[in-house]
Amino acid sequence: ADVIGEIDPAKLIGGVSMSTEEALHFGLIPRMHRGIFAMNELPELDELVQVGLFNILEERDVQIRGYPINFDLDIIILFSANPATYNRSGKVIPQLKDRIGALIQTHYPRERELGIEITRQETESADQSVVVPQFMREVIEQITIQARKSKYIDQESGVSARISNANFRTMVASAKRRGILLNESPAVARISDLGHLYSSSLGKLELDLMGSHQMKEYQVLEAMIAEAIRTVFQEYVEEHGLLEISQIFSKGVKIEVGDLLPSSHYAERLKHVPPVWEKAFEVNAAQDPAVRASCVEFVLAGLHASDRISRSQRHGIITYEFD
Repeated sequence: ADVIGEIDPAKLIGGVSMSTEEALHFGLIPRMHRGIFAMNELPELDELVQVGLFNILEERDVQIRGYPINFDLDIIILFSANPATYNRSGKVIPQLKDRIGALIQTHYPRERELGIEITRQETESADQSVVVPQFMREVIEQITIQARKSKYIDQESGVSARISNANFRTMVASAKRRGILLNESPAVARISDLGHLYSSSLGKLELDLMGSHQMKEYQVLEAMIAEAIRTVFQEYVEEHGLLEISQIFSKGVKIEVGDLLPSSHYAERLKHVPPVWEKAFEVNAAQDPAVRASCVEFVLAGLHASDRISRSQRHGIITYEFD
């Protein structure tokens, strides 16, 4: 009824014959005459509606309550579907497949920069008061890339761009929350904000249940986040000087970070590890304390992802040390 149309009882009461088009309350497709109609997730469409669709696509008519109605429509209908469900599930009636004029298979962005641009385009409505450093955008997109390559993820189901969009918005929301609670402006996204990505990612990733691994979803996501940080870190920070930082940590130095710690905390704590502060300038030369804090967290997380220092977490506070 919603897609094609239905008999309108009010018109029948008014004396309109059931055999005429005037008796119909037109659905979405007839209303899109001389337009383009897009329909998501075709395999999930009810079989009766699919039958009505292939009549419209081929014969330009449909039966409503037993009455054949001819639609003289000039319309392009577009469908979307996951390849796994479209090709193998049997949920799409073969006659409807036969009437679809062309099949276009899309692909993931081949370059990280393109994925970042797509996320930027889709998240323009995200809070503009939050500053997101370029390396944080790259980490968010790299997490999605890692998911698309992971042997633990069911690649038949795929990993859509929506996971990057959702993760980006979650990260921005965490940064904005910190800015409000600590009265910091501007709020700047940090690595510790990625701790909230579990809520935005887990529902969008399907584990490969046929694999022999015993990992849970959050463990897989944690591993992908660490690998994404390591990949981006190696592109931003030169290896020279990292050994010196590890040696300082080996003397018992500990650095605490967290999504609710003020930016001033970082400058104070890093007096014990000056090379980390210097490495942060390799990432971003800005002098703003909030940007510096974000860069410092990135360097520390990169050192951990590169197995140079250890990391523990308790009550929202992340501690980096040499273990």
